[in-house]
Amino acid sequence: MKNTLQTLDRGLIALDLISQSERGMTVSELAEALSINRAIAYRIANTLEHHGLITRMKSGHLRLGAAAVLFSYRFQPQFREIARPLLIELAHHTAATAFISIAQGDYCYVIMVEEPKDVFLQVAYRIGSQHPLDKGAAGIAILSGRAPQADDNEAVLLAREQGYSLTQGVLQKGAIGVAAPIPRPSPALIPESSVGVVAMEGLDTELAAQAVIACAQHIAKKLAL
Repeated sequence: MKNTLQTLDRGLIALDLISQSERGMTVSELAEALSINRAIAYRIANTLEHHGLITRMKSGHLRLGAAAVLFSYRFQPQFREIARPLLIELAHHTAATAFISIAQGDYCYVIMVEEPKDVFLQVAYRIGSQHPLDKGAAGIAILSGRAPQADDNEAVLLAREQGYSLTQGVLQKGAIGVAAPIPRPSPALIPESSVGVVAMEGLDTELAAQAVIACAQHIAKKLAL
């Protein structure tokens, strides 16, 4: 990789690795993952801990610290500013209610909603609505964006293969949901999220699928600028 600082690069990779581990990582595991000796891994961990980006548990495992959460919190207004015009366009293009959801624990939370104009019948989706990650198009899309797991269900496997998830009548009778995972340029600091649309019968699912995939990629591209 050209024009990068090796130490900083390793530190950011370490932060990413730690963020993806549910139980956290030991210094030895971090050293192995980075293909470096334990002394260097220890210094990287100490530096990240000094800045509050990670914390060291009594067990010795390293986990994300409060400063990383604060960066994520500060990122939310920027995320909304970038995503809102794209979400409005998505709602208009598909004639369906467009939304963005994020993962928190085992649940999926709606954080943004835009409704289409001049549509007689539409699904009202409330900001703050939540449901388990393995139910509904938004949560399944988020799960499909993760690394494959042995216990992935058929819906997640299909969504990962197709690039989007589609559900009918799961969260609301008669409602059809289509969602795609939003790629994460900075996984350690950007929450897992998906963009989708929901409508009653009559939704053009093929059009919706291509639209949510394109919207997700467009959001990720803007985030990376």
